[in-house]
Amino acid sequence: MVREDRSTWKANYFVKLVELFEEYPKCFLVGVDNVGSKQMQEIRQAMRGHGVILMGKNTMIRKAIRGHLQKNPALEKLLPYIVENVGFVFTKEDLGEIRKKLLENRRGAPAKAGAIAPCDVKLPAQNTGMGPEKTSFFQALQIPTKIARGTIEILNEVHLIKEGDKVGASESALLNMLGVTPFSYGLVVRQVYDDGTLYTPDVLDMTTEELRKRFLAGVANVASVSLAIKYPTLASVAHSLAGGLQNMLSIAAATDVTFKEAEQIKEYLADPSKFASAAAAPAAAAAKEAAPAASAKKEEPEEASDEDMGFGLFD
Repeated sequence: MVREDRSTWKANYFVKLVELFEEYPKCFLVGVDNVGSKQMQEIRQAMRGHGVILMGKNTMIRKAIRGHLQKNPALEKLLPYIVENVGFVFTKEDLGEIRKKLLENRRGAPAKAGAIAPCDVKLPAQNTGMGPEKTSFFQALQIPTKIARGTIEILNEVHLIKEGDKVGASESALLNMLGVTPFSYGLVVRQVYDDGTLYTPDVLDMTTEELRKRFLAGVANVASVSLAIKYPTLASVAHSLAGGLQNMLSIAAATDVTFKEAEQIKEYLADPSKFASAAAAPAAAAAKEAAPAASAKKEEPEEASDEDMGFGLFD
């Protein structure tokens, strides 16, 4: 089989990337650091029928996108994020489900010396099973230990590596001796492109209830601003009407002006005793209900004293 020359290969790559952007309205911009060829093959197999994965050099990706900006200007938003080792996962299905499939294909990996830690690494208090000859190794890492039944035991939980730190040779050797693979690697979603809109993958974690709360909080802010600057909006009109009604009730209470909603207030101001008797009836009923319960509590100790009858144990 004759391999095509480099210029033809580049041209075909540009065409393929543009066709994918036109065919698929949604895609993930993913990072592919520390992902081997075998793992990538497994991810491609898992994504068959659900999406298309395309990798490439950043310079070629940028050139292909810039050449397609006239037809799709929204792709320009992707350019600042095409850095380091990245690729695309195109799909027409639900983005949340596709991201779950990508997370399912993450693989555990040892902590190699010189690698940047993607997460915190903590060693719990445990018996390591190592012999006493390794004590100096733990002392060098300032890990408190003791010898228990001829083996080294870690006394307290140790924060060995912090996220973003470079893994040292000693930390890497210790984790390898303990058989711990603290890191996991796979395709990491960095940005989400959804029909011209670009956002972070955190948005996919939002629930319907959380979106509702944020929307209501936004409506409350709009209403507050509208009321403060006295500019009517749909969010503030209900509050404005309620405030206006309160003002009208205040005026009616202080003047002879009256209307249906103000009649009860005027009646109360004219004769408060009517409302006092109405409020007293429920209070009296509650008092009657409480009286039997109180009398029952008083009778209980009397019954207990009757049983004693004032006699001693041997009378």
